[in-house]
Amino acid sequence: MSRPIPTPFDATAEVASATRTLRTYEAALNAADVDAILALYARDAVFMAQHRSPAIGVDAIGAAYREILGMIRLDIVFELDEVVVVSPTVAWARTRSAGTTTILANGAQVSEGNQELFVLVREDGAGDWRIGRYLFSTTQPRG
Repeated sequence: MSRPIPTPFDATAEVASATRTLRTYEAALNAADVDAILALYARDAVFMAQHRSPAIGVDAIGAAYREILGMIRLDIVFELDEVVVVSPTVAWARTRSAGTTTILANGAQVSEGNQELFVLVREDGAGDWRIGRYLFSTTQPRG
């Protein structure tokens, strides 16, 4: 009985796939599209937003995004400083974002700047990368 020859894992080739997930997230965030954002998260994901308790699981993450995006609109661009694929199921990315936040309550616009860490996962080692863990903090000085 012959066994299939395993396809070698090429971490470098997977960087483009992981990068697509990050760019899709960037676009969904700017569009305030919570459903598109949630489609990018793994089922057991954790979202760690600044000044908040972690949101664990897709339902809690959805509630957090709905609350946040109910107060602000973002117009930001991510700089991808590092995208590292560790294995067929784990990658991470270090990013920075900058742009403008519009406060929906009064229309005020303020400068936006953050640094982010994403841990991307794939359950089966194939398919699209999903956000498994996401943490961000501001790079803006206190005002």
